[in-house]
Amino acid sequence: IHLFGALLAILGNLVISISLNIQKYSHLQLAQQEHPRPYFKSVLWWSGVLLMAVGETGNFAAYGFAPVTLVAPLGCMSVTGSAITSVMFLKENLRASDILGMTLAIAGTYLLVNFAPNITQAVSARSVQYHFVGWQFLIYVILEILIFCILLYFHKRRGMKHIVILLTLVALLASLTVISVKAVSGMITFSVMDKMQLTYPIFYIMFIIMIASCVFQVKFLNQATKLYNMTTVVPVNHIFFTTSAIIAGIVFYQEFFGAALLTVFIYLFGCFLSFLGVFLVTRNREKEHLQQSFIDFGNIPGKQMLDKIQPDSNGLSYGTLPDGSDSTKSQSGEKKEV
Repeated sequence: IHLFGALLAILGNLVISISLNIQKYSHLQLAQQEHPRPYFKSVLWWSGVLLMAVGETGNFAAYGFAPVTLVAPLGCMSVTGSAITSVMFLKENLRASDILGMTLAIAGTYLLVNFAPNITQAVSARSVQYHFVGWQFLIYVILEILIFCILLYFHKRRGMKHIVILLTLVALLASLTVISVKAVSGMITFSVMDKMQLTYPIFYIMFIIMIASCVFQVKFLNQATKLYNMTTVVPVNHIFFTTSAIIAGIVFYQEFFGAALLTVFIYLFGCFLSFLGVFLVTRNREKEHLQQSFIDFGNIPGKQMLDKIQPDSNGLSYGTLPDGSDSTKSQSGEKKEV
């Protein structure tokens, strides 16, 4: 059952990586058109959105079959899969650091699947209620609220927009998201396989927590992506999110209860390999630029020409002719001085 959940998570993350590249490819195609249509009228863009929904559904279903501490770290497959699909869809270069990062991520995934907590835990409404009022979770929630309020004060009142503050706020919300997603998905799975659980109020409480935490999580994540490069946001967010999800799984669902010390060490080493793999794949990716095409106008009488006129990245036109006024001004200035 755990292996089935792990496969759902891996396939879901790979489908998400493909969907992101399809959406980006559709934007590039529309930008090359003389009269581009709105992106939401593109069939290709909608196919990417549909694949995104399929991938997220696979991730959601995975929480119903596998522990949180197994599903959450497998998000590294979305980043590494995106590096492969970008070569096919966007014609990007596959670097040596990409190959090394993907190798480390796959090795980390193998360790995670084999050494994640092997517990069989039916997530019923009664078990969620039991964990929800447990002293471990209550202490954990109180500490989370305190840290969240302190960081929110520095962010809103003091105007501190450091990436660590923003992504820590995202991670604190993500821990509630992971707990509620596991509860909702687990209760749906339990309802299908055994007994109906959707009549319990705890199901709808967890559903509301899931939606609310996702909305505010996306809000802070968008602020981080506006202020910082994706090559910085992606690995830091993956590390913070995974760490927060693992702690949430340990505290709320007690997934490492009774686990051997060697198993925990190898599991953490697998997490470290996946973190390092994500960092290598995303490192310096935005600093690479594809060679821009140029227009060769040839010789035009009365115009001072360059051999190759590069596209103007700041304007709407593809290329611009150099204005000879500056050169004539400088020449006239030199004559006056003489």
